[in-house]
Amino acid sequence: MADQKLPYLLKQLERLNSIGVALSAERDNKRLLEMILLGAKEITNADGGTIYSVTDDKQLKFEIMSNETLNIALGGTTGKDIPFSPLPLYLDDGRPNLTTVAAYAVLNDRTVNIENAYEAKNFDFTGSRKFDERTGYHSQSFLTIPMKNHEAVIIGVLQLINAIDIDTREIIPFSAENQSLVESLASQAAVAMTNQNLIEGLKGLFEAFIELMAEAIDQKSPYTGGHCRRVPELTLMLGQAAIDAKTGPLKDFTLNEKEFYELKIAGWLHDCGKVTTPEYVMDKATKLSSIFDRMLLIDQRFELLKTQAECHMLKMQLAAMQNGMQADVAKLKSEYEAFVLQCDEDRDFLQKSNFGGEFMTPEDQQRVRDIAAIPLLDADGRVGPFLSENEVLNLNITRGTLTSEERVIINNHINVTISMLESLPYPNSLKRVPEYAGGHHERMDGKGYPKGLTREQMSVPARVMGIADIFEALTSKDRPYKKAKTLTESLYILGKMKLDNHIDPDLFDLFIREKIYLKYAHRFLEPEQIDDVDETKIPGYQP
Repeated sequence: MADQKLPYLLKQLERLNSIGVALSAERDNKRLLEMILLGAKEITNADGGTIYSVTDDKQLKFEIMSNETLNIALGGTTGKDIPFSPLPLYLDDGRPNLTTVAAYAVLNDRTVNIENAYEAKNFDFTGSRKFDERTGYHSQSFLTIPMKNHEAVIIGVLQLINAIDIDTREIIPFSAENQSLVESLASQAAVAMTNQNLIEGLKGLFEAFIELMAEAIDQKSPYTGGHCRRVPELTLMLGQAAIDAKTGPLKDFTLNEKEFYELKIAGWLHDCGKVTTPEYVMDKATKLSSIFDRMLLIDQRFELLKTQAECHMLKMQLAAMQNGMQADVAKLKSEYEAFVLQCDEDRDFLQKSNFGGEFMTPEDQQRVRDIAAIPLLDADGRVGPFLSENEVLNLNITRGTLTSEERVIINNHINVTISMLESLPYPNSLKRVPEYAGGHHERMDGKGYPKGLTREQMSVPARVMGIADIFEALTSKDRPYKKAKTLTESLYILGKMKLDNHIDPDLFDLFIREKIYLKYAHRFLEPEQIDDVDETKIPGYQP
C-alpha cells in the first residue's frame, strides 16, 4: 500500500515545488492568491477553499473563494466580489472568537484538521450548515492553516473544504501527508504574499513621496499650482491613445504595463528641479515684480514728478507776476497741464508694458527709454533719471515677464531635474524616467533645451510629455502673466508649434483626432474655456 502511494506523493512534492517557484515569480497580488488556493486544492484534491487575510482591525477578510461542485469562483482575478462580511477575531465583548475555525487557527497559531464538520463539537458550523441547506452542498472535511510571514506574524488563513478520494470520488478527511504538504505550501505562500506586500508597500511609499514632491512644487508657487498634477494625467491620456492607435505612423508603438508605469512616474517628476528655482522668478507676475511690484513706486514717482512740476510752475508764475508779465502766467499753467496729461499717458503706457502678455515693439522700447530720461529731483535735490537701468531692462522685455538672466534661471530647472533624476538608483523598470522627464522642453528641430535633441533622438514617450506640458501651460488658468485660453485659442497655438517643428506632428494629429484635448478639458478646464472647436481651422492638423 505504501509503495502504491509513493508515486502519488512524489507527484505532489513535484507539484508543490513547481507552485513554490511560480509563487516567487508572481507580482500580481490577485493572481498570487489565486495560485495559492488553486495549488492547495490541486495538491489535496480538495473540492473547495477560501483564503482570508488578517486586517489591521483584527478581522479575517474574504480574499478568494473557489468550489468545483458548485462552480463558484469569487475574488482574486475573477472581478467578482465576495458577498460575505469579515470574520471577527474578537467578539463584541472583547473575548476571542474561538468557535469560528478560521479565527481559532489564527488565535491559537495552529492548523485545524476536521474530519466531519457535522460531528465537530467545539466549533460553530451554523453558517456552513445554512449554506448547505440553501445550496444542497455537504461541507464535511475542513483543513484550516494559518499563514505566517518571515517574522512569524500570521497574515492570513488558508482553508480547504472536502478532500475528494481520487478513486471513489467520495468526501474523505484531509490526510496527515496532505496536511504537511499544505502547511509547507502555506509557509511558502505567506513569504510570497509578504514579499508582494512589501513590494506594494514600497511602491506606494515611492508614489506617495513623488506626489508629495509634486504637490510641494505646486504649493511653492500659487501661479503654477496643479501643473505637476495635471501634466501626468494628460501625458497618460495621450500615451494611451498612442498605444491604442491601430493605423498611421504610431500603429506599431506599444508600452507594456511596466513601461506605462514608467511614463507615469516620469510625468510626476518632470518638474522636480523647480524645487531649486527662486520664488521671485517662478512667481514673476509682471515685469517689475520682485518682492513686490515696483510699478507702485513708479506710480508714486509720477505723482512726485507732477508735484515738482507744479511747484516749479507756481514759482515761475510768481516771478512772472512780480515782473508784470501776466501773459506768461497763463502760458505756464497751460504747459503744466500738458505735462500732467503727458505724465498720465506715460504712466498708463508703463502700466500696460508691465504686463508680459503683449509684444514690445522697438518703438515702445524707445518710449520706455525716453520716459526713463525724464529728470526727477531726489530727496537731496539732485537730478536723476526717472527710471533706473534695471527698470528699463525689465520693462523692455520683448515678451513675457522674464529677463534673459531670469529665463536662464527658470530654464535651468530642467538641468536640475535631469541631474536629480539621474542620481537615483532606479530598478531596471524605471531606467528611462530621466530621459522621459528631461525631454519635455526639447523641440523636434533640435532648437529646444537643455540638450538640443532632434525628433529622431527622442523616444515617443518623451515627445508625448512635451505636448502634455505645453498644452497644460496654454490652458492653465493660474499663470500670472496671462488669462486662461480657450480650447480654440490653445489648439491654434499648438498647431502653429507643429508647423514650426516644435512638437511631434504625429502625436499632435493623434491629440486632435482622438479628442484628447476635449477629454482633458472636461476634467480640468473651466466651462468658459471649453468652446466649440472647428478642427478644420487648426493649423497643420492632418485628420
